Amino acid sequence: MSLVFDLARGMLRRRRRQTLVSVLGVALGVAFFIAIAALMRGFHGFFISQVIDVAPHITIKDEPRHPSPQPAAVEFAGGAVAVRGIRPREAVRGIRAASEKLAILEAMPGVAAAPILTGQLLLRYGGREVAASVTGMEPARYARVSNLGKDMREGSLSDLLRTANGIVIGSGLSQRLGAGVGDSVVAVSPRGVSLTMRIVGIFHTGIATFDQGQAYTLLTTMQIAQDRPNVVNQIVIRLADVREAEPLARAIEARFGDRTESWEEQAANILTVFTIQNAIMYSVTGAILLVAAFGIYNIISTVVFEKTRDIAILKSLGFTERDIQRLFLLQGLFAGALGALAGFALGALMIEGLAQVRFGIATPGGQDGFILDRDWRIYAVAGVFAVAAAVLAAVIPARRAARLDPVQIVRGAG
Repeated sequence: MSLVFDLARGMLRRRRRQTLVSVLGVALGVAFFIAIAALMRGFHGFFISQVIDVAPHITIKDEPRHPSPQPAAVEFAGGAVAVRGIRPREAVRGIRAASEKLAILEAMPGVAAAPILTGQLLLRYGGREVAASVTGMEPARYARVSNLGKDMREGSLSDLLRTANGIVIGSGLSQRLGAGVGDSVVAVSPRGVSLTMRIVGIFHTGIATFDQGQAYTLLTTMQIAQDRPNVVNQIVIRLADVREAEPLARAIEARFGDRTESWEEQAANILTVFTIQNAIMYSVTGAILLVAAFGIYNIISTVVFEKTRDIAILKSLGFTERDIQRLFLLQGLFAGALGALAGFALGALMIEGLAQVRFGIATPGGQDGFILDRDWRIYAVAGVFAVAAAVLAAVIPARRAARLDPVQIVRGAG
């Protein structure tokens, strides 16, 4: 095996220029793969942290996924009688046995849950009126399922406990109302209940639609404003591992019967964009590596053509077809491995170069440049892909070399 190894290395060394071109082709493919993957994964992680983490990972709602069929439709199913104009029953909204369900959820490892009541309130300050989506919650529990505490610019969630009818509003909502911390606003619910509420905090998430139309108050205060005592219409959940959201949501819905949505279901349309981005990334970088693989194929094919007499001599000395095939496969492996190592270094340099780029305009998340992911697994995938492409490119010429008949070669030379 060591002799085959030395022969493979020597054949590549004697064709240094062609070998260098092939190695550089593989290195460029690996480097571009690493740089593009770092950009894509970095943006993906930033999106999750800035958009998805604003909302809970799982939301249990006070509604079934599929509405119950009407009794008339069940009674006359498949019959000749058609029943039209039936109005659905006016069911009492709210999650039933919310405290029992909450206790079951909180007993699960890696799960934090909080009950909330959401609804619309019309906020009035002076001559301005702004409709806002207000969430009633318990500060201690809600702080475990959201990043709201970290997004507070003024005040804190605990100030809601120290102020009667306190409210926390978004920075955009504060600008629309023209009100700040310490000001009092009048909140009117669709049921006609009117409360005077005092602004005790302002948060800023960086998401304009959220900051301009969202507010928070105590759960009991919201229940009074909505005239829905002891009612919650959602249970929000945060997980230690965000990847477990979808299977856990399906298990919760099967157990409780309430509609349960994971963040993946709620953001399904947006996540499709990342699937398309990944497909484009793998297509582009795969094409570069494919071109580099053809270069390796060309080199090894040329070596096989030029070394036919040497192959005949090696076979006459006792080398088997497997040894000959291994000889040329090792050449492809060497070229792929050297290209991958050079690509790692070049890819790291490209990432550091991209990290220095500045746009001059800060994003809402506080970033003014490319967001890059330096995960080692990107390098591993690129290296495996490059080496596999190089070895596969060497398979055909290696098999051709192994099938050469030494007798015919010697006769032809004579």
